[in-house]
Amino acid sequence: MTSRNTQFSIAIHVMTGLGFHAGEYMCSCDLAESVNACPSFVRRIISKLSKAGLVHTERGKNGSCSLAKDPESITLLDIYKAVEAPKTFALHTYPVQESCSVSCKMKPALEDILSNAQESFESKLKETSLADLVNKVT
Repeated sequence: MTSRNTQFSIAIHVMTGLGFHAGEYMCSCDLAESVNACPSFVRRIISKLSKAGLVHTERGKNGSCSLAKDPESITLLDIYKAVEAPKTFALHTYPVQESCSVSCKMKPALEDILSNAQESFESKLKETSLADLVNKVT
């Protein structure tokens, strides 16, 4: 079974919630409830978004957060980079089977293809603003 990293999609959900309530401070519990995720997990994501300068946070018992920038100026690529999401595609790490010519040449053959796919993915993320998503949910 393959594990999936959901931090990026949860970060987008959180940021869209903050964008929907632009100008308001929201607590992580309310955002976690919207995502239907554990509040501590959502707080870890908010911490990464804060370190990237995308979110303002206030700590303490009544801690909360809000967008640090206008939704129009935040791209999905900004969010992707903030949460340090893994690359969309990655080469496997199994050792090369020296007796197999496919095995010996597979990784070099795929490197450019996967690199180009990642660049295309990131380019598309850069074209989409948080405001675009907020408009889709309003």
